[in-house]
Amino acid sequence: MADTSIFSRIIDREIPATIQYEDDEFIAINDIKPLAPIHVLLIPKKPYKTLEEVELADEKFHARYLQLAREIAQKLGISENYKIMMNVGEQVQLVHHVHMHILGGWDQTAGAETLA
Repeated sequence: MADTSIFSRIIDREIPATIQYEDDEFIAINDIKPLAPIHVLLIPKKPYKTLEEVELADEKFHARYLQLAREIAQKLGISENYKIMMNVGEQVQLVHHVHMHILGGWDQTAGAETLA
């Protein structure tokens, strides 16, 4: 049996999290170690270990993932100034379950360039 990721355990409600969005295919939660004033993780419920496991031809998944990131940024009031980031590959991912970071909430003087 494959290891269950912390994200799968959150999806299954074994571990608590602050949920910002959820539907049948995705969940968005606050990051517990935020790198920005607003830092949300957008996670597919299907436990792909890395983005490379998602078929390139699965245009519906890829389009919906990016669309949801934009919708969540808008819901959180950061749509004019935010970053989306994703690590791909088991050597660079801390959690081996696909997830996208949505970061924002900086004021005009602080800027986001420190995360570049």
